[in-house]
Amino acid sequence: MTDTLPRQTRAWVLHPDLTADRGRRDSGPALEEAVSLAAALPSLEVVGAGVVRLAKPVPGTLFGSGKIEELKAAFEAAEVELVLVDGPVTPVQQRNLEKAWGVKLLDRTGLILEIFSDRAATREGVLQVEMAALSYQRTRLVRAWTHLERQRGGLGFVGGPGETQIEADRRAIDDQLVRLKRQLDKVVKTRELHRKARAKVPFPIVALVGYTNAGKSTLFNRLTGAEVLAKDMLFATLDPTMRAVRLPTGPEIILSDTVGFISDLPTELVAAFRATLEEVLAADVVVHVRDISHPETAMQAANVEDILEELGVSEGTPRLEVWNKIDRLPEDMREAALARAGRDPGLIPLSALTGQGMDGFLAALTEALGAGLREDEIMLGFDDGRRRAWLFERGLVQSEVQTEKGYRLTVRWGTRERDQFAAIPAA
Repeated sequence: MTDTLPRQTRAWVLHPDLTADRGRRDSGPALEEAVSLAAALPSLEVVGAGVVRLAKPVPGTLFGSGKIEELKAAFEAAEVELVLVDGPVTPVQQRNLEKAWGVKLLDRTGLILEIFSDRAATREGVLQVEMAALSYQRTRLVRAWTHLERQRGGLGFVGGPGETQIEADRRAIDDQLVRLKRQLDKVVKTRELHRKARAKVPFPIVALVGYTNAGKSTLFNRLTGAEVLAKDMLFATLDPTMRAVRLPTGPEIILSDTVGFISDLPTELVAAFRATLEEVLAADVVVHVRDISHPETAMQAANVEDILEELGVSEGTPRLEVWNKIDRLPEDMREAALARAGRDPGLIPLSALTGQGMDGFLAALTEALGAGLREDEIMLGFDDGRRRAWLFERGLVQSEVQTEKGYRLTVRWGTRERDQFAAIPAA
């Protein structure tokens, strides 16, 4: 008996290009990213994709009637079962388009939620996905409900068709959200204990951040030897992955691989995965990994910087910018990237896949780890053996002189070690 793979759903991707929107993305790379998002779900088979130019969205149907008919014919010919719209779609638009085309429809938020649900591995990740999905669903129920109210008129005191069910659904979602929040609070407390335990470890934390599919997990694997899912796929990593690793240059660090950022990430999802990104707040060095071969690499980098700013990552935290995938660049562009990096020590061109440029990256990372260190001179009494032993155990003591009153030590340390030392009771 042979195992048969589950049948894939035939999907078509549409990117609405709002021509009146000055801040809109270039439609080519935007559609390509949307198709990559769809391809990230193994249950989907993308059978078609296209850009639909719009001067402005039609309130009830998003697209004009002529375009809806044209697309309906294409969908029927390709036997499409699911349409993915790369942008926001209101509940009213969704209902009308599903009816007109005879297919299921998901907007960008719904698709990203599906991917998150498929990828979340830890208990916390699963709970956060469920909460984000319910919040999204609840918003759409409320919007649909207010639409019914407007349609019927009056003050809403008299029940109308469908309204009772929507109210019941909304209450059920609220109850479920409360239950999930309680479960998540327990998981988060456990996570905080783990974080506090890590804070006692004298190793600095290095956080890898970047746009989704920039190659963070490939770099993580090369540095740690860990088998983290690293595919040419959007959102390959969702839950935070951390490993202790000794760099070939000497220092031992904790390396954190974080969820990939993406443009127009819905607010409920940013909030849901804030715990994943909290590792970045605790980082001693932030490594921003860019796919330098991507046509929109500058836009992606700006998007990542905006999210880091929103998270409140300190400007004082040392940053390194890794230009990954230089092996994919044409020779002239690769030479130009290497020349620019030679003039700017904050830029490190490399290929996490082939290992090209890794020596330069390791040297820059080692230097950045030392950038936050400073030398202090402290005095300890003869009876303060506990704190003195703590300093020596962590290799922070540069020199020591015995005096009549105790020990004068010169220590080289960072903020983390200073705070830990201050918390040790003096003799």
